[in-house]
Amino acid sequence: MTSNQSSGFAMPAILGRPVCVWDAGATLGEGTCWSPLSQSLWWVDILGRRLYRYRPSDGQRSQWPFDEEISAVAERVGRPGLVVTLRRGFALFDPEVPGATPQYVHRPDAEPANNRFNDGKCDRSGRFWGGTMDFDCKLPTGALYGYDAAGRCVRHALGFAVTNGPTWSRDARTMYVNDTATGRIHAFDFDACSGELTNRREWLRFARGDGYPDGMTTDAAGRLWIAHWGGACVSCHDPASGTELGRIALPTDHVTNCAFGGANLQTLFITTARSGLTSEQLAAQPLAGGLFAVELGEPGVPPSLFAG
Repeated sequence: MTSNQSSGFAMPAILGRPVCVWDAGATLGEGTCWSPLSQSLWWVDILGRRLYRYRPSDGQRSQWPFDEEISAVAERVGRPGLVVTLRRGFALFDPEVPGATPQYVHRPDAEPANNRFNDGKCDRSGRFWGGTMDFDCKLPTGALYGYDAAGRCVRHALGFAVTNGPTWSRDARTMYVNDTATGRIHAFDFDACSGELTNRREWLRFARGDGYPDGMTTDAAGRLWIAHWGGACVSCHDPASGTELGRIALPTDHVTNCAFGGANLQTLFITTARSGLTSEQLAAQPLAGGLFAVELGEPGVPPSLFAG
């Protein structure tokens, strides 16, 4: 990774080892999103086509099957239910309504047939940002979409084979987006009012053999936390220089996403995947596809909600 001089940040204390709180065996765990209202964590199995909810206070586990891939989740402002990304676009879904099915609200016309939506989350203005990727992780056809409460959707062509993130700086003036297949993380100047992205530049490049940057989040101090696909860890970084401040090791190779949650937002929840592991690796990594939690000495920030 980069070795630029840090601008004064330090790694928060890790108050224990990561614990598998749900041995779900997810094919591709992803989509972590804490719910302050229900004090629970939303997450998904993209390829297993399943939405999960975990409540740490009593260990309650709930799940909902889908007919197609579900990749990211956000709660709504003052309204029940969720906005989610499915294979072809943005949809609304209320898990509390018996027999409810997701209803598409926008399907981008420009997406190639072999693309699907992947990671995503909301900005502070209530837009839902969702990235797309080539289903085979080869063609550089991924884009990033910003979908707002009025139903407007803006496409930003990135040319990534696998788009992950985004997350934002503490002042919300920088957006970070992962070009997973090439091991690069890009930064953009971000206008929170308009949603405009400018001044794209490479912010960090993973070293060969250290995995690939997958999902990520930002803590209350502004540090970035990045999941390593193929790297068996989550790393913590200085937001200005990209310098690695430390890492949390996981007992499985494919670490996919992370989000802060818990009553004091000091629990880092981490998803993992079984996809891409050999039978020998699966035998050696029985918790692959599980949801993990680790307590930290400093908090994250609550997620932004969708304004629509």
